[in-house]
Amino acid sequence: MPDLYPSLLQCAVVATALKVLLFPAYKSTDFEVHRNWLAITHSLPVKEWYLENTSEWTLDYPPFFAYFEWALSQAAALFEPRLLNIKALDFDSWQTVYFQRSTVIATELVLIYALHLYVKTSPSTKNAHCAALSILLSPGLLIIDHIHFQYNGFLYGVFILSLVLARKQATVLWSGVTFVILLCLKHIYLYLAPAYFVYLLRAYCLAPDSVWRIEFRNSLKLGSSIAAVFLAAFGPFVHWDQLPQLLSRLFPFSRGLCHAYWAPNIWAMYSFTDRVLIYLAPRIGISVDQSAVHSVTRGLVGDTAFAVLPDVSAKVTFFLTLVTQTVCLIKLFFKPNWNTFIGAVTLCGYASFLFGWHVHEKAILLVIIPFSLLALKDRRYLGAFRPLVVAGHVSLFPLLFTAAEFPIKTVYTIFWLVAFLLAFDRLAPASSHARVFLLDRFSLAYITIAIPLIVYCSLIHKVAFGEKYEFLPLMFTSSYSAVGVTGSWLGFLVVYFSS
Repeated sequence: MPDLYPSLLQCAVVATALKVLLFPAYKSTDFEVHRNWLAITHSLPVKEWYLENTSEWTLDYPPFFAYFEWALSQAAALFEPRLLNIKALDFDSWQTVYFQRSTVIATELVLIYALHLYVKTSPSTKNAHCAALSILLSPGLLIIDHIHFQYNGFLYGVFILSLVLARKQATVLWSGVTFVILLCLKHIYLYLAPAYFVYLLRAYCLAPDSVWRIEFRNSLKLGSSIAAVFLAAFGPFVHWDQLPQLLSRLFPFSRGLCHAYWAPNIWAMYSFTDRVLIYLAPRIGISVDQSAVHSVTRGLVGDTAFAVLPDVSAKVTFFLTLVTQTVCLIKLFFKPNWNTFIGAVTLCGYASFLFGWHVHEKAILLVIIPFSLLALKDRRYLGAFRPLVVAGHVSLFPLLFTAAEFPIKTVYTIFWLVAFLLAFDRLAPASSHARVFLLDRFSLAYITIAIPLIVYCSLIHKVAFGEKYEFLPLMFTSSYSAVGVTGSWLGFLVVYFSS
């Protein structure tokens, strides 16, 4: 590897130094969420974990993540035992802050190992190394995990490990087992499960030369392995008759269509259109539901309603997600190779993000990370990837709304985008396909708008309007990002089916 490309370990060391410097930075309510989960899992027997509700931040991740919190709590008891008091709500001593932020860095070793394995097993080491570095140094992970506060680096490490294990026939079984373990850590990855199901069925459970002949031994091994993982995770709660209670925590369907800050998806554009029609409706003779005028801008539990456009039900979002995922799975079934599998996983992520119910902006990493593994396949893929990474990372900016973090998120993200988009541009193999020109033009036009948008939403709006129209910058950011994600999705669909 040329000196131009530093090793994953070298980059991890430098990145860790930056992350340590960010220990005193802004932290969201997710910090208290995980502190409370440490207290719950350490102080109570397992049987009471999903019943405890002293805090509003009740345990709502699957059992394996709860066991993960329990393991961390054993170290916390030595470092700062006061944080393990269930009744000590919003407790944030400096020892607590340092401990929790340190655990995020330490558990990212899983991500580093998974990326190392990805590079090691890739036919083009240089391209794979560049893609791996882009994930390791992702501004999305920096913003969400190391400032806002979550454990996505650890979880995406398990996710990438499952993708890498799917590359060779000898480890396909372990890919499925690893993914099921991931589901028992965080259930948001269910959105990607259809791609895994079809790939494992076709590549492992059915004969290579005939889709009608079942490999019974392989099917038995896969089925029993998956059952064993689920039994280990959920078996005790089934025994205690707590499965309905646990599932109600994992799937709170009472939430509205849109999150408080719209995730940049189809429903953001739908909501934006409804906002515009509120002002145009009186001029063109359309009635407006006044009781719903402010509903869609709040994103509160169960209150999403549209003033002009028809309301959208959870069934509609489920149907659209299912249909758009199924389309890409057909190709995977008949062409079950690794590249098609990664493409299908990415498109399942797109579909769930664009059409899902109450989507959080942080879920865009479900699309960016698997797509990163394909972005250097050729320039068509890169053309669809560019607007996605710009839109996805800009959409995360409102998570950090304090002045102190503005230069950090902005400067780091711009440097990352410039460095890796230039590197990707140099490394991506050429393609003579006509669509490359269209994708490049769209990418260039889209990226050009990003800087003035950030400047307006972060600085000019506050100077011009003060505290008035506070939702306007969020709406502009979300709608702009939604155009980029949707355009990227359409471009990638074309590339996926023409490859």
